Amino acid sequence: MAQRDYFEKDYYAALGVSKDATQAEVSKAYRKLARDLHPDARPDDPTAEARFKEVSEAHAVLSNPEKRKEYDEVRQLAGSGMFGGAGPGGGAGGFPGGFPRGSTRTAGGGQVFDLGDLLGDMFTQGGGPGAPSGGRARRGAGPRRGRDVETDLTLSFADAMAGVTTTLRVTGQATCSTCFGSGAKPGTSPVPCQTCGGQGSIARDQGLFSFSEPCPTCAGRGTQIPDPCPTCGGTGAEQRVRTIRARIPAGVRDGARIRLKGKGEAGLNGGPSGDLYVRVHVDEDALFGRSGDQLTLRVPITFSEAALGTRLRVPTLDDPVTLKIPAGTESGRTFRVKGRGAPRAGGGRGDLLVTVDLVVPRKLNRTQRKLLEEFAETEETGVRDHLEAAMSKGA
Repeated sequence: MAQRDYFEKDYYAALGVSKDATQAEVSKAYRKLARDLHPDARPDDPTAEARFKEVSEAHAVLSNPEKRKEYDEVRQLAGSGMFGGAGPGGGAGGFPGGFPRGSTRTAGGGQVFDLGDLLGDMFTQGGGPGAPSGGRARRGAGPRRGRDVETDLTLSFADAMAGVTTTLRVTGQATCSTCFGSGAKPGTSPVPCQTCGGQGSIARDQGLFSFSEPCPTCAGRGTQIPDPCPTCGGTGAEQRVRTIRARIPAGVRDGARIRLKGKGEAGLNGGPSGDLYVRVHVDEDALFGRSGDQLTLRVPITFSEAALGTRLRVPTLDDPVTLKIPAGTESGRTFRVKGRGAPRAGGGRGDLLVTVDLVVPRKLNRTQRKLLEEFAETEETGVRDHLEAAMSKGA
């Protein structure tokens, strides 16, 4: 991490702690924020990952006593006016590009700082006011993280409920299969750049000032490759199709976005790989619907079953269960079968909601019609009596 960040970023504010906070308080604040902001906990929040990285960076500095001491001292110098009121993007000590390389200043307590080193990373390419034309580059390219990649995966409803290990085919930049990322022909190795001595940058003296710029020979990498790899041409990466084995958790929902850390494109100069994000699409099922962690199911019943009551065997994700339908059940009534719904991310399962639909027969045989007509006579009398009583009361 560049020391420029020490000027620009308030790590105490990022963690929500005071400057006098103990190490235990810093760790406690970080754990709470990391748990709340982790991208896996907030897959639909685009700002969560950025905030998660911010608090992780703050914790990496403040949890280390030496780094915290250095950070506090740099912030104290910036606030003391020693840099001519310069904070982020300003010139140090009234110089637009900072103090000349190798200058020293004494802070309170007599400690000496080499401000040439301290401010060496302050202005990056395309930096703030006072940077020379073309910007000022960092001392060497350094490792670069690979790009994140997204892909789509379609699952059957049964596989989504049970969880599945599947193979993904991803096309993009991957670590070269010949040189394994070194960029050099097999049997050879990269060598330090002779122009910059492996630093990746060279100094240009302009009067009192010394400006740093990328090495024109190695383009800032700090190394040269005398014999480039024939497969990747010295880049260390190649465009190819990769097969990735991925475990999809049980109960995954349609539209879910799953992060596979380190499975994205290969990094450069020894940098880490990016992440792979899998967008999951789940096919509809012929029997079950879904509402959150609950599964839904509609089951037909006959008039006699609804009137007299019955026991129905209904399917679940596992074995069928017997559901008791009480006498007098109306069409559209929903029954709950606990623990037979979709698997939950934290363990356990939701419920199965079974809705009964009354089915009216379209054709009746002679016996059925006669019996139903006899029943209708008694039913009609009862209904009319109830209706007449209600009308009389209303009158």
